[in-house]
Amino acid sequence: MVEKLLTVKNRAGIHARPAALIAQTANQFSSEVTIEKDSASVNAKSIMGVITMAAGYNTTLTLKVEGVDEKEAADAIVNLFESKFEED
Repeated sequence: MVEKLLTVKNRAGIHARPAALIAQTANQFSSEVTIEKDSASVNAKSIMGVITMAAGYNTTLTLKVEGVDEKEAADAIVNLFESKFEED
């Protein structure tokens, strides 16, 4: 299992477009990809699940990935967050 801390760096937070990018990216991999905020955990392959986290600017999230391509999946999701979803 790969576990990483993520920080929402784009000013608008996780709204529909970033949620769609996260889900599309997660769905490219066979690993289970979950994102946790506080005590809630959502399937990162679900756009609605990601949106319901209501993660605003500067929110810290925990990414957990488990499966055969876990490292690649984790790196791809981390890159999305690092690029601020190409919004700022």
